[in-house]
Formats: sequence, structure tokens, C-alpha cells
Amino acid sequence: MDMRSLEEVLELIDGSYDDMVQTMIEMIRHPALCPFNGGKGEGEKADYLQGKLRGFDSVERIDVPDDLDPSVMRCNILARKNGEKRGTVWIVAHMDVVPTGDSALWDTPPFEPEYRDGKVYGRGTEDNGQSIISSMFASRFLLDQDLQGMSLGVAYVADEETGSAKGIQHLLDLGLFSEDDIIMVPDWGSPGGTEVEISEKHSLWLKFEIEGKTTHGSTPNLGINAYRVSTYLLADIMDRVAKEFNAQDPMFFPPYSTFEPTRRPATVDNINTIPGHDEFYMDMRILPSYDTNDVMELVKGIAKEHEEKTGAKITVSIASVETSGRPSSTDTVGYRALCEAVEKVTGNVLKAVGVGGGTCANLFRKRGLDAYVWQCGGGSLHAPNEHVVMSNLMTDAKVFAVLYYNLCLKG
Repeated sequence: MDMRSLEEVLELIDGSYDDMVQTMIEMIRHPALCPFNGGKGEGEKADYLQGKLRGFDSVERIDVPDDLDPSVMRCNILARKNGEKRGTVWIVAHMDVVPTGDSALWDTPPFEPEYRDGKVYGRGTEDNGQSIISSMFASRFLLDQDLQGMSLGVAYVADEETGSAKGIQHLLDLGLFSEDDIIMVPDWGSPGGTEVEISEKHSLWLKFEIEGKTTHGSTPNLGINAYRVSTYLLADIMDRVAKEFNAQDPMFFPPYSTFEPTRRPATVDNINTIPGHDEFYMDMRILPSYDTNDVMELVKGIAKEHEEKTGAKITVSIASVETSGRPSSTDTVGYRALCEAVEKVTGNVLKAVGVGGGTCANLFRKRGLDAYVWQCGGGSLHAPNEHVVMSNLMTDAKVFAVLYYNLCLKG
């Protein structure tokens, strides 16, 4: 077979618009929530997607039992078309999604996707359905070709939204990626696809539990108001950690560390009771130049001060911590090939940036592997009425097709 031209490949992608929309809609109908969030894992979605991965030399399914419910499998799919040269060009996308939140805030049911005005609405469309579909169609029209370069791969993985222990971390432990590979993780995007993420901040999630003493609202002097204690504690922490860890790095957006209160469960059900227990959580995104242990030491010291001042018992624990790996190099074949592909399709020159949001690219970096995070758009992920803009998805598919073409087909 004569080698298909790049222009022919891009024309075939252009002609696949309706197929992409329908594939997205059918995929989103399969929720992929973890048991912790009340779901049954990625199994149904993985079954559907595995049926779509035709033409590869190998399609490997790696299922891992969930810790909370071992009867639920957390599913990973690795599909590869073999090339003549060492290494694989991987595009890695995750199948799991976050909970839908308040259904009243959705215009349409989250798992009954709808296409309108050039967008597909539904939970998981942008995060990370956009990348699943774009990589699927970017590879589709090269699978009947003889690859003279690197192997071509897509990886659809589990558990990204809750730590990746059953997804990328497990696959890395199995040794399924190597230093010869080129790894793209399209799980963050900028308008027009003008930026590529090469580094991430440390992520530190903390839980604070305050034990005071319950009493009637008319006699606060007889109790210890845990809500009051936690309020002053939180204000003090936010003020002091921001002052202590105040460096800025213009590569990141925002360029400084962030220390935000997030989750806070209810204290008491009625108004006239002084709460004896309170708890809250903080999401901290810390510049890589700092050590998360230093942040933790300061926070615990502040908590101890408030404990001694109020008589309440304050416990600080780590809900999650993910330290930042070294930045991915901008002097690699993969980075240069991505820049060339983006410029050919969009005309844009890529800018390397760092972000606060966590992706599984950081897990590759911590194992010494370069990984690049790029796609078009971004903005509705995790929100009500999440949607994918199909023109962004089409651009992504073309960029990844150019990347595959240059590195795998031509070599």
C-alpha cells in the first residue's frame, strides 16, 4: 500500500465529525465513577471503548480490583500499532469522571449527553472524553499503514480523578512505559492550544478536625465552640502561610502558591446549639521550589497555638499529597514534534508553562519520564453543564494525527 499523505489523513478526520459526535455521546452514556463516589468503576466504558479500538496490533486490558470494593474492576486499556523503531508515541487519556454534583444545576441529565450548537454536553465530555475521542480518531487513519518510525499507542486509563493508584501508577509499576517512549497527556488545555504544560505545583490537601464542647446557644461560656475555633484557625493559617511561602514563578498560572479552604461539612442541624465538633479541608497548590513538609510544619504549629489558646483539640491530617516531579524537558524529539504539529494545524507557537492542577503527567515525571500536557480549550471540566467544543476536539485530533504521522508513519 502506498503511504497515505498527511493531507489525506487530515481530510479523513474532517469527514469524521458526525462519527466523533456520536461516539462521544455513546461513550458518555457509560458513567465511570469510582466506588468511593458511588459508582461501579470504568468497566462499562472500557468495554465500549475496547470495541472501538480495531486495527491495532495489540489491545491489552489491565483490570485492577478497587480497594473499597474489590468486586469492582478499575480498568486500563493499552492499544499499540507496532513500528520499526524503538519506543512508542503514547497519548494517555483517563476514563473515570467526577461526580455530577447538584443535578438541578444541569440543563440536561449529566449522563444523557446532548449535542447542540457545536458542543456535546455531559459529565466527562471535556474531562477527559475530548482526549479519548481525539486520540481515537487521530490514530484511526494510520492503522492500515506500515509504520516506518516509532510504534503508535493510545492508553485509556483508570482512577485519575482519585489518585491514579489503579491507573497510571499501576501501569508504571508494571514497567509498561520506557525512556524511549514519547508521552502526551491531553488533560489540560488553553484557548487555541497556545500553551503546553511541562510542570505542576505540589498538591497538598489537608483535613482539620476541631473537638470542642457542645452546649446550649444561650450559654456559650459553658462550652467550646468548635466552629468559632476553626474560623479563627482558618483565617490565621491563610494569612500566615501566604506570607511565609510568598515566592512567585512566572512560568506558573497563577504564579504563586495557593492555599484555599474548600470542603466544610455541616456542624449542627439547629441554630441554638453551640457545636462541639467542626472540620474543614484545604486545597494547597505549592510552587515546586518549596518543600511540602515545611508547609505542614508551619500549619501544625499554628494549630498547636490555637489548641493551647482555646482548649479545643485540633487534629491536622493529610488527605492527599502529590509532590511535583522535575519539569519535562523542552529539548526532546517529542516536544519539538508537538510544537511542529501545533504550528502546522493552528499556526500557533507553543509556550511552555506550569499549572496548579494535577494530571497523571506528573507521575511520569516523578519516574524520570518526560510528559507533555496539551489540548485546545478548557473551562467547563468538573462544572455543571460540562461540555466539549467539537471544533477544539477536531483541532486536537488533527494535531495528534500530525504527531503520529511524523514520528510513527514517516519516522
